[in-house]
Amino acid sequence: MSCARKFPDGFVFGGATAAYQCEGETHGHGKGEVSWDPFLAQRGLFSADPASDFYHRYDQDLALCERFGINGIRVSIAWSRIFPQGVGAVNAEGVAFYHQLFEACRAHGVEPYVTLHHFDTPLALFEQGGFLNRATTDAFEAYARFCFAEFADEVRNWFTFNEIWAVSSNTFIEGNFPPGGITARLDQALQLNHNMMLAHARAVCAFHEMGHHGKIGVVHTLEGKYPYDELDPADIEAARREDVLQNQFLLDATFRGDYAPDTLAYAQALAALSGGQLDIRDEDLVCMREAARHNDCLGINYYQSRFLRAYVGPNLLHHNATGDKGTERYALSGVGERVNKEGILRTDWDWLIYPEGMYDLLVRIRLQYPNYREILITENGMGAKDELVDGIVSDSARIDYVRAHLAWLLRAREAGVNVTGYFLWSLMDMFSWTNGYNKRYGFFYVDFATQRRVPKASAYWFAQVARTGELP
Repeated sequence: MSCARKFPDGFVFGGATAAYQCEGETHGHGKGEVSWDPFLAQRGLFSADPASDFYHRYDQDLALCERFGINGIRVSIAWSRIFPQGVGAVNAEGVAFYHQLFEACRAHGVEPYVTLHHFDTPLALFEQGGFLNRATTDAFEAYARFCFAEFADEVRNWFTFNEIWAVSSNTFIEGNFPPGGITARLDQALQLNHNMMLAHARAVCAFHEMGHHGKIGVVHTLEGKYPYDELDPADIEAARREDVLQNQFLLDATFRGDYAPDTLAYAQALAALSGGQLDIRDEDLVCMREAARHNDCLGINYYQSRFLRAYVGPNLLHHNATGDKGTERYALSGVGERVNKEGILRTDWDWLIYPEGMYDLLVRIRLQYPNYREILITENGMGAKDELVDGIVSDSARIDYVRAHLAWLLRAREAGVNVTGYFLWSLMDMFSWTNGYNKRYGFFYVDFATQRRVPKASAYWFAQVARTGELP
């Protein structure tokens, strides 16, 4: 397949961050607790304070963006920095911080792409059931309305949620997100998917009702799901089931505003594996269908794809949080087992490096959901054990990774997919939810002891791509 090597005018060359992973000051300046605070403290794992100290050093990081041609930055607003209890009193200091951040973005010529929720539900709401409690949907809509009005003059690009699937799967299937220890509850994972998509829909409708100029969408983490043996009906079925779990259920909710009959049948069957059933109400679908008309864009976080083999047996789930290659295990009875495919490289965290899967997903969305408008790759990147040696970080593997994914992105554009931006995860090294600080993704190396930033080789390479608009 031929591949155009030039990006269109206006393409966004971005870096991605998230409040809890980079800001630090997790308990300061009037911020309320989130679900992660007691979870990490009780386990004595690691702390998100000071992380990358973005709270104090955002101007330095934005200056690096300007220097290296990065014209877009994904940031998130910490809900509990605005509403410490999730609802009720507003923390004026938190509001002022985000005004200052967005003003600095403009000063450095970096467009902010703002996410309202990036894994950090306020603790007060989490303790009442989080998004399994429909009252949290009310609270989220109120929070969204406040932000839309407060930052209307500074933010043009909004996302409601980051990676709903990651929240649901890590909480209720793998058990490594707060509260921890809950596994293989497919019913609760799918219910959380639905409830959070309802909250997304209510925020989108509010945005439209309030008459804001700008764009709003949601960020999904998507993975290609392939049968290990493409001729084996059982493997094909395993891939189909996991695709509904992670991809199609959420994509239907986004672009249809309801669930296709086959999607719903699969979802109910998967919920039944855990002894539950889904609560999807007619009034939910009315709101979701309305929101589907107003979704301006979709953010896709793409890191890898999966190959599935049919599996019936005990649930075997082990998350590789250390970077010891070969330790990841994911086998769900009645769904499938994730297996490595010969000839496909893996990171130390057992993530398959398969950029073709991103292309397949982009083309699929164009064909399956022709009412989509715009797609941005809002996260893509490779976690590695980067080392600073004589003042230099030589991360050639990351350059190869990004180059390959950008090449397949350009092929998707050739195939007619409207992809308008690419954000590396992450702008700088930062705290990682289940890995702490040994897994580095950034263009800019962070010495966490001194908070010194050092541009990696990948930053210099990416700057050339951004400035020329061409992929070497």
